[in-house]
Amino acid sequence: MENLQDATESQIPGPRHEEYQYLDLVREILENGEHRPDRTGTGTYSLFAPRPLKFTLHNPQGTPILPLLTTKRVFTRAIILELLWFIAGETSSLPLSEAGVKIWDGNGSREFLDNLGLTDREVGDLGPVYGFQWRHFGADYVDAKTDYAGQGVDQLEEIIRKLRTNPYDRRLILSAWNPADLGKMVLPPCHMFAQFYVSYPRPRSDGANGDRLQNGTSNGEKEGKKKPKGHLHCQLYQRSCDMGLGVPFNIASYALLTHMLAHVCDLVPGSLTHVMGDAHVYLDHVDALKTQLEREPRPFPDLELAREKGGSIDGWKLEDFVIKGYDPHKAIAMKMSV
Repeated sequence: MENLQDATESQIPGPRHEEYQYLDLVREILENGEHRPDRTGTGTYSLFAPRPLKFTLHNPQGTPILPLLTTKRVFTRAIILELLWFIAGETSSLPLSEAGVKIWDGNGSREFLDNLGLTDREVGDLGPVYGFQWRHFGADYVDAKTDYAGQGVDQLEEIIRKLRTNPYDRRLILSAWNPADLGKMVLPPCHMFAQFYVSYPRPRSDGANGDRLQNGTSNGEKEGKKKPKGHLHCQLYQRSCDMGLGVPFNIASYALLTHMLAHVCDLVPGSLTHVMGDAHVYLDHVDALKTQLEREPRPFPDLELAREKGGSIDGWKLEDFVIKGYDPHKAIAMKMSV
């Protein structure tokens, strides 16, 4: 009987790999998506408001993990450098391009700027895009060379301050969507809004007593016990979602941002929830994605942040991010629609 029980238990499947959420959505769009025109002229299959994707940012042993897709190789270096570019408040694509990250080159080209009527802009000047809104929301945009220190609202620094002083705050919001500035941007933000939330593990002994124990203390604050470390969660809203090229970047980028915020605020990285508006597959990505759908996901890699806990969100470098155990399937070429 013991051998039979062991054999039965060995056949019980483990948790389904979280990457299947992405693959299932791609398959659903290919099968049921609406054929729609788009800004780039490429054409898409599209679904609106699909079920959110949710990724855990640490394993059961507490090791930080990075939801980096494994059914194709993702350009990790570009994700990290672009995120650091956002955090620095940069608005010129030239520093990224010089570092070998060309993902913004098309939007900063002379032709693209002139077609938007931004003929006075220098090549590479993208206007008040993501990083400007994160660090200088409300400041008057002049150009990519202007020093905006002390101007506008530094949303990122405000989030860090609140995470450290009032983690229960319901206003831990990061918004890149600024209607007053949309006309100055080469491209309105696709990943436009994120909310952060700190949770605390509920004590097992409090039963079903709700949010507060009978003596009036909050979860995790039971008399005589040390309050557990908070878990930092992020919910991202993305209005326009390029499933082939963009979404794998966006998942990893906001996971990394959440890891960074948890690191500087001494929190545990919790989860990333990705809420989508227009989720689409470009017509010229269909064959590539069908190839990707044939592949089995592999374990997500571990993440080590090679910096002391606490400190600033600024000044990070590429080498501060150590990704361990990333063993993806080979890359799949897809053309970027501009």
